[in-house]
Amino acid sequence: MKIQCNEISFGNEGVFSQTHGPDGTHVEMPYSGIRTFLRRRPSVDMQGVDIGVYGIPFDLTTSGRPGARLGPSALREASTQLAWGEVWPWDFDPFDILSVVDCGDVPFRRGQTGQMLDSATAMARAIIEGGASTIMLGGDHCTTYTALKAHAEKHGPLALVQFDAHRDTQKSDWLDHGTFVHHAMREGLIDPERSIQIGIRTFYDRDDPITVLYRDWCHDCGWSGILERVREVVGAHPAYLSIDIDSLDPAYAPGTGTPVVDGLTPNDIIRFLRNTVDMNFVGMDLVEVSPPYDHADITALLGASLILEYICARAAGRRGAV
Repeated sequence: MKIQCNEISFGNEGVFSQTHGPDGTHVEMPYSGIRTFLRRRPSVDMQGVDIGVYGIPFDLTTSGRPGARLGPSALREASTQLAWGEVWPWDFDPFDILSVVDCGDVPFRRGQTGQMLDSATAMARAIIEGGASTIMLGGDHCTTYTALKAHAEKHGPLALVQFDAHRDTQKSDWLDHGTFVHHAMREGLIDPERSIQIGIRTFYDRDDPITVLYRDWCHDCGWSGILERVREVVGAHPAYLSIDIDSLDPAYAPGTGTPVVDGLTPNDIIRFLRNTVDMNFVGMDLVEVSPPYDHADITALLGASLILEYICARAAGRRGAV
């Protein structure tokens, strides 16, 4: 094997190249190599890094089917199908523009739930203090609370943009995946007046000021209506994007713990993400992928694809600002 500065050559059978900067893309067959997210280099050093990706393999606060603890590994595995360089329709490799690293998973020992949540907050805090934004791979939706807590320490109360079938605002003294928004409001981690929930199709009392776009409204108004309403509510405020995979119809995302029929389509969220280039997202997550209920990895592939669209939008914003 011959090793050169910018490429790795395998005899006469082809060249798998790592080109351009800051990181570029090292192209490798999907069934080969280390399973980092989108083939990003593993690192916990945030110097010069734009986005730190990390996983939270945790699902002990689910109210339905378990398995989201396996979500981070499934998303990483599925992402190997997407790490080919230029991305359609963006026509560029986002990793020629942004430096993105995979920081690994938050460590967890069984029975230590409280310590897990503290460790997750600490990991997000370390990435943020290092000057990078975050992408979190869940995990059940309770894990979003830890990212909100870390980002709010820097930015103050955030605008939460949440794609979900459920509002997760149930009043309870206990923190779980159906109460984390209630706790985030109560603790001042989010600004409910600037927060919006999209794709909701389960009943909750309307006793808070968060803007709710129910599924029927989304169907009638489409992705452009969703985008317009999000811009009206969020404005230029620092925002955190959370995508619960159950916001999508189970026909597209069966691998989740609490599926609800008549959900959003992939195009609803993809077209939204492609038009958020100028939005002030400080971090995002994708949660509630449960591989035991997935079929042919379609849920994990969809989740990884949505994250890639988010990264491309951030890269396009950076390129446009240069």
